[in-house]
Amino acid sequence: MPIIMPHASFPWQEEALAVAQHKPNVYFDLSDWSPKYFPPILVRYTNSILRHKVLFGSDWPVITPDRWLKDFEGLEIKPEVRPLVLNENARKILDL
Repeated sequence: MPIIMPHASFPWQEEALAVAQHKPNVYFDLSDWSPKYFPPILVRYTNSILRHKVLFGSDWPVITPDRWLKDFEGLEIKPEVRPLVLNENARKILDL
């Protein structure tokens, strides 16, 4: 059973990153806050060891998808990781 931790698990983010790294069925989404406020450790893990476990989330209607995606473009996310976060990881988890 997949477990998805919402809101990038803020304020327990480093603990959530460790759990997602350790448990094969644990993922997290990036909803609830703008990507421009993501801490460096979250960006680093997203680009590396958790690239297959991070999911898009906008927290609509508070943060619209358009705004979230614009802010996400400004992050130093590797080009090969962007489609994983925005689409492919969710498709895999949801078996689509």
